[in-house]
Amino acid sequence: MERLDLLAVALGLAALAGINLYLTVFATGLAIHFHWIALAPQYQSLEVLGNPWIITIAGVLYFLEFFADKIPWVDSVWDAVHTVIRPIGGALLAIQVLGHPSPAFTIIVALLAGGTSLVAHTAKAATRLASNSSPEPFSNIGLSLGEDAAVLGGLALVHFNPILALVIFLICIGAFFYFAPRILRAMKVKIWLAWRKLNGPADHDVPVNLPSTLPARLAPIFGRENVLGETILWAVPCVSGRGRRIPANLFGALVATSEEPRRITFVARKAGRPFARTIDLEGFDVTREPKFLSENLVIFSAGGKGPKYMFVFARPHAALVELIVKDLHERLSEPVLQEHVATNL
Repeated sequence: MERLDLLAVALGLAALAGINLYLTVFATGLAIHFHWIALAPQYQSLEVLGNPWIITIAGVLYFLEFFADKIPWVDSVWDAVHTVIRPIGGALLAIQVLGHPSPAFTIIVALLAGGTSLVAHTAKAATRLASNSSPEPFSNIGLSLGEDAAVLGGLALVHFNPILALVIFLICIGAFFYFAPRILRAMKVKIWLAWRKLNGPADHDVPVNLPSTLPARLAPIFGRENVLGETILWAVPCVSGRGRRIPANLFGALVATSEEPRRITFVARKAGRPFARTIDLEGFDVTREPKFLSENLVIFSAGGKGPKYMFVFARPHAALVELIVKDLHERLSEPVLQEHVATNL
């Protein structure tokens, strides 16, 4: 039972270190130094955290993180720098909790603690990337304060009931792995959008045209979907946003054909498997929605009810999205439809 408690405290501190390493060390050190908590005999190895030098260094670093963590994009850069630091710090804290057990047990716990810290860090970093889609700082400030409160609450729970803390941390880790594919896709998209915005073309007046060929990796998917042999009018690479039966954050392409003016098809690969979804545009309207990092193509019900679809393009592709909106409006207009019907007759 004592070893289970040690493991619970070790992994609990590692998980909290993955969120905010410096606050975890700083708050624990203060509590030990000023005797706010009494360390049980099996945790005497943690007394070193009460050293004034450790408290001072952790406090200075937490002071820096307190401000960096609340500035959009600075927080993501800070997280990127700490991708290695937090897991290592979490593993060292876990080893310190153990004291001097067998070397094999120490290595096992260090690996588990490092992985736990990395999972917590990844979840935090992904959340921050998502919040940085909007340039306003309030969501970053709220998330940062919430994370600090979670660390302090988690430290209290680890002290008073380490087994319950371990159960809660394991549930959170299980939830992370369940949502991990979506989280990692979202991180990949945000990084790609930020990179494209920073490296966008300097000349925004360069004329653009809608491409008429699919990327090679997506051509077989549309070929299998296109059983009637429809002619591609345009095929534009994009990322899926929200939409009925379309998973978010898939890199793919929107395809329009000459034979079906009221329909467009989104094709992609999901977990390496072909994915295709055709959207009937009858009764829908189309608009462009500029965002901080992206240009979004939004397809919504003209009556205000019904499904809504969104497709995400890199910020430098504003003119391309505008061209898509214009083309879809023309294709959905009455004269175009009448001409299409007359041609088929």
